Amino acid sequence: MKYYLSVLPILLSVYACAPKEFTDATPPAALARVYVTTADSTKLLEPSALAEITPGDSSILLEPDTIYQEMEGFGFTLTGGSAMLLYRLPDEQRRAVLEELFSTAPDAIGISYLRLSIGASDLDDRVFSYADLPAGQVDPELSGFSLDNDRTHLIPVLREILDINPDIKLMGSPWSPPVWMKDNKHSVGGSLLPEYYAAYAQYFVKYVQGMQELGIPMDAITVQNEPLHPGNNPSLLMEAAQQATFVGRHLGPAFAEAGLSTKIVIYDHNADRPDYPLSVLGDSVARRYVHGTAFHLYGGSVDNISQVHEAYPNKHLYFTEQWIGAPGNFAEDMRWHARELLIGAPRNWCETVLEWNLAADAEQNPHTDGGCTRCLGALTIDGHRVHRNTAYYLIAHAAKFVRPGSVRIGSRTVRGLPNVAYRAPTGQFVVIVLNDTDTSRRVEIKLDDRAYGNELPGGALATYVLPAAE
Repeated sequence: MKYYLSVLPILLSVYACAPKEFTDATPPAALARVYVTTADSTKLLEPSALAEITPGDSSILLEPDTIYQEMEGFGFTLTGGSAMLLYRLPDEQRRAVLEELFSTAPDAIGISYLRLSIGASDLDDRVFSYADLPAGQVDPELSGFSLDNDRTHLIPVLREILDINPDIKLMGSPWSPPVWMKDNKHSVGGSLLPEYYAAYAQYFVKYVQGMQELGIPMDAITVQNEPLHPGNNPSLLMEAAQQATFVGRHLGPAFAEAGLSTKIVIYDHNADRPDYPLSVLGDSVARRYVHGTAFHLYGGSVDNISQVHEAYPNKHLYFTEQWIGAPGNFAEDMRWHARELLIGAPRNWCETVLEWNLAADAEQNPHTDGGCTRCLGALTIDGHRVHRNTAYYLIAHAAKFVRPGSVRIGSRTVRGLPNVAYRAPTGQFVVIVLNDTDTSRRVEIKLDDRAYGNELPGGALATYVLPAAE
């Protein structure tokens, strides 16, 4: 951690809401600890010891023998704009920030999963694909395919992240195919022309192979970011029937022929339309290639996600995106995101929880013309100043403690105290609890013949780390 220590004064001289150090983030296995973030941000992942107590009738009862899904990770989307801002930091400061974000050391938050855009997202400084051509030209053989647009910022930052955490998992998501493959020949909206389904499948193959050659393994791809939102720049309208045909007859076979182990994940849009992934999975040809379904929550209820698990319990579920709008409201944003995403998504079988953009500048730049102008990053990078925002602490409450391979276990729901519980690979138990009321509440957690408790202020978020059973 020499990089981190060398620039610690720089990092802690940022805005008034600078983070507290959490150097005991991985307590000895025999100790019980709680980490609290309060609605007024006076405590930010602040640790304290937990003593054993005599439990009452309203305890959160843990059920370690009730096993649900294994978790893949928690994190963000590393947009092209995020990578650009990180890359432009001085070398030692960038290394310190990346260590803080991605290392599993005690003074880091241990992000374990990242989503990338395949080509540009709306939070790049311009629209591009990996096979752009002058208007009127086509290249179905993809002879001009190139990752060069990612080589300036994204790929160097990713390589540095992988140097810090070689086990981090990466998911790629496209916002639009090359415009010459689309019926409207434009980056905004339009649909993929059927005559280019095969070429577009090879576009994914070339992307995965190209990243692998650069030492960047792609764990998964989604077929299309927000396929029912064709108004973004870039974007694509892809109806469920089109996605089923593309996956079943083109993308899946292309991955199989190329010997790729990268997982194919469908939908990648809001929980108000579970019928979309259910329709794709209802296609028996497509279904054999589909690993799982990804969701956002700009519409619908998080509970709708479970409908897909109930219909196809052998398929996996991911939560892949949710923004916080600038300038943000720390108390309100933390409460909603903790309840719906950090707790709600895993309780509905999601194996990842990803917030949206990792970083933006003080004016929420960069973005494309027509892209998001109010997407608040987990980090605000303003010159050499780095400010940690709500999403940073939300993800830290899980990523630091619920490491990949943790298994969700049963936990009693208590009115006003939504929660989710895990058994970590260390054998420790991790319980994330939100006080979803405006008044202080006594939180009691019971595990077998032991119980632990503390007072949790109204609107506060807490992560409890309990020792393994003896």
